[in-house]
Amino acid sequence: MSKYGAIRTTVDGITFASKAEAARYKELCLLLRGGEISDLQLQPRFPLVVNGVKCGTYVADFQYVSGGSTHVEDVKGVSTPVYALKKKLVKAIHGIDIEEIR
Repeated sequence: MSKYGAIRTTVDGITFASKAEAARYKELCLLLRGGEISDLQLQPRFPLVVNGVKCGTYVADFQYVSGGSTHVEDVKGVSTPVYALKKKLVKAIHGIDIEEIR
C-alpha cells in the first residue's frame, strides 16, 4: 500500500499503482476493442526541459487518440504540489492539457 492508500492492482499481467488506474485501463481496453479509441499507450513519458536544462520527466498514466485528438490522462486520488507543477510544465512545454480522471 502506498502512503496515499492506493492498492497496487494487476490486470492482464500489468501492475497498476491503484485500483482506480486498473479500472480505467479496463475501460480504455473496451473502448479500444470497440474502435472508439486507438493508439493506447501506458505510461507515456514527457521530458520537462526548460532553457535547454532537463528539470525532470512527467509520466502520465495513459495516452490515446479519440476523434482525431490525442488525449493524455492521469488517474488521480490525491493531487500533490509536485503533480500540479508538472502539469503546468507539460502545458507550457508541450502544449498538452492533462485530463484528470477521479
